Amino acid sequence: MKNTPVAAKKSKRPSTVIKAQLKRDELVADLIETRRKIIDITSSFSPTEHDQVFLGIWSIKDLLAHLIGWLEANRKAVKAIRAGKLPEFYAYKDRDWQTYNARLVSKYKRENMVELLSAMQAYHQKLIDSIQIIPAEELEQDYGVRFKGYKVTIARLLQAELKDEKVHYAQIEMFRNKAK
Repeated sequence: MKNTPVAAKKSKRPSTVIKAQLKRDELVADLIETRRKIIDITSSFSPTEHDQVFLGIWSIKDLLAHLIGWLEANRKAVKAIRAGKLPEFYAYKDRDWQTYNARLVSKYKRENMVELLSAMQAYHQKLIDSIQIIPAEELEQDYGVRFKGYKVTIARLLQAELKDEKVHYAQIEMFRNKAK
């Protein structure tokens, strides 16, 4: 016990662990399904459409590079949070993450669509694997990591990833509907 108040200890009751596992499984399933939808819809575009700017300054290839970059950034961020450190991408936080997103697109963009989709699947699997090895109850754990007073947890990070992917899927879908 080490003189720790009982209220400060995390519950390890089976029901708490099961709830955490169910939440993690649901989040992972949603990440996988959203990624599948993005791959399916982007695969349906013609080579010309892959390079057509449709979202600000981004084409499909740019958007995929952006998503790949965030997958890798978030995989590294999970490790940082577990170590009690602020993920490095917070050093680049500006309006809508414009500077960081530009860096990611520059780093991860490929001209070959097959290579881009393959890279996206590989980076996505790395992120999923890194989530699956963590005890489920740690996703919501407070490691003391803060950004401007905001509590940074693994769960919040992954929920932001999922939300961003769903927004981008809807944007791709709107582009698809206009292209028809």
